[in-house]
Amino acid sequence: MNDSKTIRLRVMQGDAIAFGPGKAELLLAIEHAGSISGAAREMEMSYRRAWLLVEEMNRCFASPLVTTATGGARGGGAVVTDVGRDVLARYQRMQKKANASIAADLAYLRSLMGDEAP
Repeated sequence: MNDSKTIRLRVMQGDAIAFGPGKAELLLAIEHAGSISGAAREMEMSYRRAWLLVEEMNRCFASPLVTTATGGARGGGAVVTDVGRDVLARYQRMQKKANASIAADLAYLRSLMGDEAP
């Protein structure tokens, strides 16, 4: 989602970023990897940072977006909840709508910019 031709939509709860592009990417990585540590490795992020992001998401919503199981004989892991999948899908739709609504204006602004990013 880190595309220079889009806006970066963030859903705030007070001063906290309840959901945004990084958290969306993290949820996708948790779905893929089945654990927070696996998702962190996949994203080249520290486990601590991934864990803090999951905790922040879970605090901001009435129901957790990610549930975890501690290690043991069957190992631990993390699961994106139904609420988490719904939030992710809605966020992705919101991002597409936002990008579509600003496409013409963004193209115009980009035409006024140089080729080199600062």
